[in-house]
Amino acid sequence: MSDNELGAFLRARREALTPAEAGLPAGARRRTPGLRRAELAMLAGISVEYLARLEQGRDRNPSAQVLGALSDALRLPLDARVHMRRLLKSQDHKHLCAVAPTPAREVRSTVRALLDRLGETPAAVTNVLGETVAYSDGYARLAGPLGLLDGDPPSMPRYVFTDPRAREVYPDWDRVADQQVAALYFGITGSDPSMAELARELTITAGAAFSDRLASAGVLPDRSGVERLVHPEAGELRLAYEVLELAETDGQQLVVRLPADEVSSAALDRLVGRRPGTLRAVGDRPA
Repeated sequence: MSDNELGAFLRARREALTPAEAGLPAGARRRTPGLRRAELAMLAGISVEYLARLEQGRDRNPSAQVLGALSDALRLPLDARVHMRRLLKSQDHKHLCAVAPTPAREVRSTVRALLDRLGETPAAVTNVLGETVAYSDGYARLAGPLGLLDGDPPSMPRYVFTDPRAREVYPDWDRVADQQVAALYFGITGSDPSMAELARELTITAGAAFSDRLASAGVLPDRSGVERLVHPEAGELRLAYEVLELAETDGQQLVVRLPADEVSSAALDRLVGRRPGTLRAVGDRPA
């Protein structure tokens, strides 16, 4: 096995991508159908010399931003981006901290009891990484068909930025994406290693859609508001949400969603099997 797997991967993907696929003119006669180094370097916004060092294994510690830009330029699908991320981690052990604290994935018994009491009301507990670690029956019925509970544990940031279903589920995808980055931003700037690692991963797997937002972030996420989502069984829903912080030692929050109008209330009642009118619409948040 080569000790330069990342470089070999980049070169193979460059040589497999035609100029037409990359949005470039075919140009003069070529020895191979793939992109030249200069062309890929231009598309990714890096120097030809640096790309050569990466491919030749003379630089084995590229930043996540560089790999994200190369992934975008190479038009890599998600599975190829994930593979490249694994190659980077396998040769970049110094960025992995064996004693780093793990994000809170255990939920206190009283919090689980609260979720049981909420029943058909969509409610979920998330940790600082945006992972869903516990949820009510109502949230399972709402989120399951959307793919929001896929993953172990399910991750809202990964879903929003890397799952193609997200842009169909959220008509206001850009706003949802902004909120996800805002929720992560202050943990990243506070040097939380788990958040920094997630940001590094998404910079590669999602590319500019994530990294550009992260570069311009700096506002706190909303703690309440109204979101729209399109559900395969219930149609378009407008849901009012409240984000409630749990005990500081938990490192978790409870997110509860309620129908924001009468149409959504009736659709949500049907979806979760509740008697119509059980949960009245709360209306829009005041301006």
